[in-house]
Amino acid sequence: MCGHTHTMIENQPQLATQLCMRNLRLMITNCTRACEVSVNSETGRLRAVLLHRPGVEIERMTPLNASHALYSDILSKHNADREYKRFSDVLERWTQVYYVEDILPQLLHDPAIRHTLATPQIEEWAAAQAAQMGDNSEQALAEHLSRILIEGYEDPAWDGVTDHRYLVEPLYNLFFTRDASSTIYNRVLINSMSFPVRERETHIYEAIFRHFFHVDMLNTLAWNPSARTEGGDVQVASPDLLCIGQGIRTNNKGIDYLAQTFAREREHFHILVQQLPHEPESFIHLDMVFTFLSRHHCMAFEPMLKKQGLFAAMPTTLISIDHGNITYREVHDLVDGLRTLGWDITPVICGGTDPWVQLREQWHSGANFFALGEDKVLGYRRNVRTIDALNHAGFDVLNAEDVVSGKENMDNHDKFVVAFPASELPRAGGGARCMTMPLLRD
Repeated sequence: MCGHTHTMIENQPQLATQLCMRNLRLMITNCTRACEVSVNSETGRLRAVLLHRPGVEIERMTPLNASHALYSDILSKHNADREYKRFSDVLERWTQVYYVEDILPQLLHDPAIRHTLATPQIEEWAAAQAAQMGDNSEQALAEHLSRILIEGYEDPAWDGVTDHRYLVEPLYNLFFTRDASSTIYNRVLINSMSFPVRERETHIYEAIFRHFFHVDMLNTLAWNPSARTEGGDVQVASPDLLCIGQGIRTNNKGIDYLAQTFAREREHFHILVQQLPHEPESFIHLDMVFTFLSRHHCMAFEPMLKKQGLFAAMPTTLISIDHGNITYREVHDLVDGLRTLGWDITPVICGGTDPWVQLREQWHSGANFFALGEDKVLGYRRNVRTIDALNHAGFDVLNAEDVVSGKENMDNHDKFVVAFPASELPRAGGGARCMTMPLLRD
């Protein structure tokens, strides 16, 4: 116990600095009116996006709990911070960026919202932390409560040995803002996460979208407790088409929910479904093997298109809705399905032409690109053969450092990929699309 107290006292100056910086960001957020939420495609020019900077929570993994936290490795926050800053700085040069860690404390000033996100015991812990810092204000309570909800709360009786250290578990995956909620047209889908370690994320996002952005929502779990959807599997191709992955994170019932929802609301609608292998973990979501670059280009993992290897028995299904009637038919692959629906689209192959390299680069999110606009994308520099394939397809390759410094102006390029340095972030099992939650696109 004395050891824990000593550490807390030593860290007080650092904590105070962090709180001051967060309060500054909070003031900025308070001055920024919440934007409209509307996304009708994956590639319309991005006007607003929701991010979360990786926080202390990612340091609270060890080899003992990494698998439980849904990681295959543990991360260095120092290295992740540096890489993430390049990524977020590029986005801030392009669009309006909102941060979860800035919005959440603002909402927690409201006692009613606090009670939906935290138990009375957690509120007591947050109040005690604020009092220890000599600040009993509502703002201090909201700040500390936000930290507990995101970073976790340590059990004072922890024995220093077991992996059961936290009474409130850290949200290790929160910087993957894509997954727990999905902007679909003019609403937000609150997803039903497949693993309990991520459930609190959905409650936080539901509060953010209900009380900060004031947007209408869909809720998978409320429709059926066994239905599952995650944002990495849900891609808004166009106003009348969704592309969805069905695998370990999104199941048939989750897809049925979306099909039935749009069958009630639209005369004509389509959902293209790609079945995914349940392992290895690099195939957890559709956006790990397929992402849109524009209306005419996509990034794809070639074995998925050719139905080879683990994808040999993975069907692609076109669900069509016509005046309330839902029909199903198999197509060869996603690109074939898109062309069936009238799309003129050409795949760029993740990893280039070498099947060995394709496997390597897909493993580190080589197919996981995020579109800033039509043929304007952002992705990991480490996947060099994939970046070369984009360059060969006519995309100018821009270094993130040059964009951030102002040496390169993204608006001067018709087609580009901003490549940002990343060796630590890919070890978390996601890429640029995973780390972004679009709020508004043209």
